[in-house]
Amino acid sequence: MTASLFTPFATRDTGSMLRLNPFKSGAFRFAILITALFALGTAALLVMVERTVTYYATEVAHDDVAAEAALLQADGQAGGLAQLARAVERRESVLREHQLRYLLTDSAQHRLAGSLPITAAVQGWQNVRIANPDPADREGAPRLSLMAYGVTLPGGARLVVASDNSDLDELRRRLSTSALVFGVAISLLALIGGALVGSLFVRRLDGVNKSVERIMQGALTERLPAIGIGPEFDQLTRQLNRMLDKIEGLMAGMRQVSTDIAHDLRTPLTRLRQKIEAMKLASSAPSEAQLENILAETDSILAIFGALLRISALEAGNGRQRFARMDLSEVAERVFHAYEPVADDSGHHLAARIAPGVTIVGDAELIAQALTNLIENSLFHTPPGSTITLSLRTDGAAAHLSVADNGQGIPGHEFHKVLGRFYRLDSSRHSRGAGLGLSLVAAIAELHEARLTLSDNGPGLRVEMRLPLATGATGHRALGHDAMGHDATRFTAGPSRP
Repeated sequence: MTASLFTPFATRDTGSMLRLNPFKSGAFRFAILITALFALGTAALLVMVERTVTYYATEVAHDDVAAEAALLQADGQAGGLAQLARAVERRESVLREHQLRYLLTDSAQHRLAGSLPITAAVQGWQNVRIANPDPADREGAPRLSLMAYGVTLPGGARLVVASDNSDLDELRRRLSTSALVFGVAISLLALIGGALVGSLFVRRLDGVNKSVERIMQGALTERLPAIGIGPEFDQLTRQLNRMLDKIEGLMAGMRQVSTDIAHDLRTPLTRLRQKIEAMKLASSAPSEAQLENILAETDSILAIFGALLRISALEAGNGRQRFARMDLSEVAERVFHAYEPVADDSGHHLAARIAPGVTIVGDAELIAQALTNLIENSLFHTPPGSTITLSLRTDGAAAHLSVADNGQGIPGHEFHKVLGRFYRLDSSRHSRGAGLGLSLVAAIAELHEARLTLSDNGPGLRVEMRLPLATGATGHRALGHDAMGHDATRFTAGPSRP
C-alpha cells in the first residue's frame, strides 16, 4: 500500500530541486535590496558629512580673512597708508606659508603693497585665481584659487586680504573620493555577505530537500534536519517533523489495519464459508436457525469492519469539528443509569462516584461510547457478583474519568498490548468479541488529548482517562450517594488518588 502511494513521487526528477543557485536565492536577492538601501543611506551620509565639513571649513576661512582685514584696517587708521603698506609687506613675507596674500592700492588703483593682481581690488567677497608661484608646493597645479575679501579705506584706498582655497579644495576632493570608495567597498562587502548567506541558506535547504526527496521515495522514518538560520526556521522544521510523525503514524495504522483485517477476519470468514458449504451439501433446505446463524456471523464481520473504520477515522483526527463545551458529569450519569439495570441482570454491582459540574471540551457522544466500551468490557470479563465502579473527579487542572472492577484483572505486562487492535488475552480467545473495544477507547482518548492509563485495581483492572478541563471550569466538594444508595464523596476539585 505504501509503495503505491509514493511511487509517483519517487519517479519525478528532483535533481533541479537539489541544484539551487545561491545567486538566485531569496536570501541573495534580499541582500541585494539591503545593499542598495544601505548604499543609498551611506552615500547620503557621506554627502552630508562632506557638505557640513566644507561649510564649517569655509566659515572658518571667512572668519580668518575678515579678522585679518579688520586688524590691518585698524593699523591703517592709526598710522596712515605708509604704515599700512609696511605692515602688508611684512605680513606678505611672513605669512606666505599660512596661505594669506594681500593687496593695498591707493584711490587711483595704483599698487602700494601686496602680491595679488590689481584686478582683485574689489569691495566685498570674491574668488581670485592666480598663477601658482610654487608648483611643487601644490602638487603641480598651475593656478591657485583664492578666497578674497576687500574693504575700502578712508580716502578711497583699497585693502584686499585673500586666503588660499587649495586646502579646502583638497578636502572636498578627499571627502568625495572617500565617499565613493567607501560606498563601493560597503556595497561589495554587502554583496559578498549576501552571497555567503545565500550559499549557506541554499546548503541548509539542500539538506532539507534531500530529506524530502527520500521521504517521497518511501523513507517515512526520515525527518527534516534543523535549518539553523534562526529560531523561526527551526520552529518550522519542528512543526513539519511533527506532521511527518503524524503521517507516519497514520500510514503505520493503515498497514496495521490491513494486516489485522487479513489475519483476524480469516477465522470468521472461514467459519461462514464452512457453514454455507455445509448448507450447500445438505440434502434438505437450510433451516431458519442455520440462516439466523449465518446472518449473525455476517453481522459480526460487518461490526468488526465498522469498528475498524471508526478507529481509523478517530486516529486521523476526524471528529474534532464536533467538539464543544460539554458537561462530563451529565454524560457519566447518563451512561451509569443506562447500564445499571444491565449490570443487575447479569449479577454485577455497578456503583458511581461522579463529581457534579465537571466541564470539558469534547464530543459527548464519543465520551459516552468510551464509557460504554469500558463498562461492557468489565461486565463481560468479570464474574457475577463483581463490583464495577464508574468515577469522575477533578484535581483542579484535569478531569479523571475511570471505570474499575474487582475481577481477575490483566497482567501488568499486557497493559499496553490490550490497547492494540484485535489483541486478546489467552483466557479470552475462545469467547465472543473481536478485541477492538479498548482500541476504540484509546483512539477516543487520543482525539481528546487525554492520557489513558491502565492500572491494577487490587484486584481487578482500572482504566482512567485524564481529560483537560474546559477554560473557566470550577469545582467544589459535596457529599452524595452512589447509585446503590451508599454514602460516597463527590469531588470537583481535590488531590489525585495514588
